[in-house]
Amino acid sequence: MTATIPVAVPRKGRPLEAVLDRLATLTGTAEVADEICSTLRYEKAITKGRKTETANVYERLAEYSELSDPTRPEYTLVRDDRAEKPRRIVFDSLTLEHEDLRLELVGREEPFRALRKHEFALGFDSADLVLEEVVSLRPEPLSTIDDLNARIDPRDTDVRVVTGLGDTVHHTLMGRPELGESFTREFLRGYAGPLCISPRYERLVEAILGTEIIEDIEFRYPGPDVEEEEAAIAETGVGVYLTVTGGTARDHGLIVGERLFPSETVLMENAPEADCEAVRRVKQLFDGAEIDTHIPIQ
Repeated sequence: MTATIPVAVPRKGRPLEAVLDRLATLTGTAEVADEICSTLRYEKAITKGRKTETANVYERLAEYSELSDPTRPEYTLVRDDRAEKPRRIVFDSLTLEHEDLRLELVGREEPFRALRKHEFALGFDSADLVLEEVVSLRPEPLSTIDDLNARIDPRDTDVRVVTGLGDTVHHTLMGRPELGESFTREFLRGYAGPLCISPRYERLVEAILGTEIIEDIEFRYPGPDVEEEEAAIAETGVGVYLTVTGGTARDHGLIVGERLFPSETVLMENAPEADCEAVRRVKQLFDGAEIDTHIPIQ
């Protein structure tokens, strides 16, 4: 008998692509995964004004979706937060089968919150979202995904991180060379002044630096017209931003310093909802040797 397990996933972005890539390997659905990723990238380019399209958003939505076949991807519309709040096409649902398991991927704007409300037993989201939502702020810094569960108050939520997918980029400290030769947490212990960060990462930065380090630090945020946050960091002097190679930061004359915290897609579970054999088997799909990070539930 085939067991159907609903799994909350992001509607767009790198975490969704990481989930689709991993499941495509397991279920042999690389063509569908590539189709979804390319469609969403194209729609993102339209929303950002980098591409133009003669067909309106409703015509494109009808073209992409096929309601009669659940193994084909479905899409939906959301309001983007850019100027004029344009409608944006995002992922809605897809059903994949693996042996006697049927995974029903369901798009959610905030999968972590959907799990907190006990709507799902399993879900995927960025580790950043878990950190920003529920981890406690302490004097000592938080530096690895393994530390997340230990920072979650069990009285606050039943959600825990199970494992990471290895699609890692890093929140990295960087600064202008006239301010220092090496930008690390130790540098910040002796630093008093502005630190440029994205406003949506304020709590994350407080957690990964620790409350002691930020006592003499004043957060600054890039202006609304800044296209590259590295430019705002160069103007401020010191900052934290997500990097892979740090090439853009160096182009702005910055020294790329310590990797403070990995931004990675993680599998999460709501423990009371996950107490069944089918859910345990789904978790095991992502607990193979090819996964870099396995996190014990605490």
